[in-house]
Amino acid sequence: MNITIIGGHGKVALLATPLLIEAGHSVHSIIRKESQSEDIRALGGAPVVADIESMSVEEIATLLKELNTQVLVWSAGAAGQGGPERTYAVDRDAAIRSMDAAAAAGIERYIMVSYLGADPNHGIDPDNGFYTYAEAKAAADEHLRASSLRYTILGPGALVDGEAGGIDLDLQLAVGGLDELVSRTVARATVAAVLAAVIDDESTVHKALPFIDGSTPIAQAVASAPAQNRLRP
Repeated sequence: MNITIIGGHGKVALLATPLLIEAGHSVHSIIRKESQSEDIRALGGAPVVADIESMSVEEIATLLKELNTQVLVWSAGAAGQGGPERTYAVDRDAAIRSMDAAAAAGIERYIMVSYLGADPNHGIDPDNGFYTYAEAKAAADEHLRASSLRYTILGPGALVDGEAGGIDLDLQLAVGGLDELVSRTVARATVAAVLAAVIDDESTVHKALPFIDGSTPIAQAVASAPAQNRLRP
């Protein structure tokens, strides 16, 4: 399949790209800086320099059509840079435009990289620095659920470095406050492997998968995921 990753130079996306290529897919990585292109090429992907943050739905749809996109992956984020306004601009508004663009371009499959516990009822204090991100991701995920897209929402725990391994996949993982969520970690390499696994697993369509590092092999955990479309109970 032809896969387009928005946020292709992010750490998870860079780890996922060779896995997707090894599985027989082609990967276009949308990036913001030309200087990032060589990193993408070194992994076997095709870099596409475009500023999704400033593009309209129509412009994104045109680009996705030009790339013959069959699966769209959202793995972008403001990463806390630029304050609340940019967090909303990227993690909420640009993400929502990408969903509308995918629908307009006739792309049915959409993979969202969210976070463990993302939900309108996230419970984060408005005075907490994480609040804006929680609000933005919740809004984007809600828009995706209401869309016509055949989506899968990934809800990894706090990201850490390390080798890929198994996962624990359980809705109850998403229960608790921010301190508890931060303590539930998952290696970025594991997130990349989960991303690669769900693309080839039709049973994950219209599901949300909250997960952390654990003992269950990824393919087994993903295939047996319950029919839930939220990351919090």
